[in-house]
Amino acid sequence: MKRVASPPLPVPRSSTRGSDRAAVARPRARLGFVLGWALAGCAGPAGTGSPDGGAIDRQGSGGVVGTGGATGGAAISGSGGGALGGSPGDAGAAGSLAPGSGGHGAAGAGGRAAGGAGPGSGGSSTGSGGSSGAGGLDACGRPAATAGAVAIPSGYTTLAWHDEFDVDGAPSSASWGYEMGFVRNEELQWYQPQNAQVAGGFLIITAKKETKANPGYQAGSSDWKASRASASYTSSSLSTSGKQSWQYGRFEMCAKIPTTAGMWPAWWTLGASGEWPSNGEIDIMEFYKGKILANVACGTDTRWTAKWDSVTKSVDAAWAAKFHLWRMDWDSTKIDLYVDDTLMNSAKLADMLNADGKSPFMQKAYMIVNLALGGTNGGDPSGTTFPQTYQIDYLRVFK
Repeated sequence: MKRVASPPLPVPRSSTRGSDRAAVARPRARLGFVLGWALAGCAGPAGTGSPDGGAIDRQGSGGVVGTGGATGGAAISGSGGGALGGSPGDAGAAGSLAPGSGGHGAAGAGGRAAGGAGPGSGGSSTGSGGSSGAGGLDACGRPAATAGAVAIPSGYTTLAWHDEFDVDGAPSSASWGYEMGFVRNEELQWYQPQNAQVAGGFLIITAKKETKANPGYQAGSSDWKASRASASYTSSSLSTSGKQSWQYGRFEMCAKIPTTAGMWPAWWTLGASGEWPSNGEIDIMEFYKGKILANVACGTDTRWTAKWDSVTKSVDAAWAAKFHLWRMDWDSTKIDLYVDDTLMNSAKLADMLNADGKSPFMQKAYMIVNLALGGTNGGDPSGTTFPQTYQIDYLRVFK
């Protein structure tokens, strides 16, 4: 999130935070195997739409009856199909049975779709010769966490922190606080906690077109934050400042971002100590005006003026309709930023030094996820249909 035109403020430790989640986590409808021990296959769960018309659903495919035999050998289903972008997954094929009596037909596997609200629909035909498989896929098409266990990538040993967003309601107050009101870059939105909710296994940040009075309004003020009597839009910005921070490791986010006019979503980190930009900023994911960005910034000898190492890539509507995986690999020598396993930017720490010759990236950093509108970079949202949603499947940090 490039800061322009006014001095930035550190993320405030707001007194308004999401409540602790006491509910028991429910299993997520990943693309898994649903085995039927009766002749009829098991149907998948109905899809549910996201709040305020956001495009999320997940649906299961109906299983199909296995064929009985003469001896008792059980057959297990083939793996279920999955679709991202609004169409249901196809049912897994029922295994064929050896001759005999009392054989068990296996149900088709549940499908999952992300994008396109609405109920799930049934699966299709019977197949033969299916065999069992393990696990399912997340929204980015990667192996999903099974029974709460997240696979550790090669080269790392520990899952240092993660949020899978499995409990509906407010985001966990153990990890997340909020920015409030007008914050930076002369953006148009009023940040407030209620625009961020966990639903159906996703963190959903919703930008709405609605009027919000500015309690800090001062007629005639030269401060852009105080000079506005109200905001025409609301959204949320969540921060782990004062709650969770990390130095080095692999950071991952699976998300679908809004790319319509005026949208400025981001996932980024700031060093826990120092004034911006000398505390170091890393934009693992940033989007505005038709392009995604991968940025690293440090301080200069001019206060509130950053030195940027930035790479951009244009994206289209077809790309934006899907979930994507953003990743940072950060160690004591460099920062590598990826999207869908393609390296976008690699910054050597030795090349990104503050005016005092020190690196701001050799300290702990906290993360921010936010959906901004307009301002110095976001563009004009006046012709955009609202609400708009930024949907996050998970956030993970490995050491």
